[in-house]
Amino acid sequence: MIGLKPTLFESLMQGPTKKGSTREAYEEIKRKMDANPFLKRYTELGVKEGFFSDSANALGRMHDTLIDSAWPELIGRNIINALPTSEALERFPLDGGAVAYVYAEDGVLRLSGKKSTIVDIIPNITIESGDEWTKEFSEDATWNVMDRMVQNVGRAVGLKETQKVLALYSGIAAGDLATGAELAGGGAVMSWAQLLNLRYAVRSGNWRPNRLAISEMQAHQLLNDDKFVKSVYLPSAATDIEQGVIGTVLGMQVQMSTEVPNGTAYAIDTRVASVMLLRRDLTVEDWYDAKTGKSGVRGTTRIGLGVLRANAVARMTNIKTTLT
Repeated sequence: MIGLKPTLFESLMQGPTKKGSTREAYEEIKRKMDANPFLKRYTELGVKEGFFSDSANALGRMHDTLIDSAWPELIGRNIINALPTSEALERFPLDGGAVAYVYAEDGVLRLSGKKSTIVDIIPNITIESGDEWTKEFSEDATWNVMDRMVQNVGRAVGLKETQKVLALYSGIAAGDLATGAELAGGGAVMSWAQLLNLRYAVRSGNWRPNRLAISEMQAHQLLNDDKFVKSVYLPSAATDIEQGVIGTVLGMQVQMSTEVPNGTAYAIDTRVASVMLLRRDLTVEDWYDAKTGKSGVRGTTRIGLGVLRANAVARMTNIKTTLT
């Protein structure tokens, strides 16, 4: 699975209204919008500027702004198998390997193989970001300022989620990785040969890597490699020099982020390596303290992370940290 983009506001509001549901949470925020100075001002200015017509549309616009701002930072969802869940725990059985036999006609079938191991993943990680503003600030704030603040909240949540996913991979013991060890970058720049080493490490375990996670520095090192910029080489078709990006290479979709440590690269088969459970997708929440008069919004999500097959992950370290 490539990743799960956060659910659109309209789809969320069409869901059932039951205790703990996202729709119930948004309905509650709508009821509070007149009491929350920030939300009230946000709605009034939005209606005045013609962005929406009522509080429901205002909430939808705020949700979309939050999601659109968070999504560029959510590369973590592109390097892990992201699955929605409504359960407090999900159990993943890992097959121990089936065994095939050859029999003569009318032979008796015998089933054999190792017993399955179990990995339990609990969505107990809550990620939240928000900001609060005084009543006076909310009364005087312009639309652009308020919209930018919602964007900042979305970016912060998206960034933190990606950091958690990368920490999951960096926490895998070297002996559990593909080939049973980290791959040595040898202090050299990221190159075609380094990519082949990463891919082969995962393939040697009979897995098929479909994601390459690298830092911006390693991406620029590849863009300095003839094999990615000259048309005589096959990979150039997936390289956009004008945008400075590499789409795919060796069957791996390239994910670049400054959150990947400079000097480190990962090749991952996301189908089997790990799972992110989305118990609550990225959601807007209101914030108001009547005693202090402070108000604002929060962005929040609830996830669970777990490694299923560590040997479907190859990690290369000690790559050169400068461009040349």
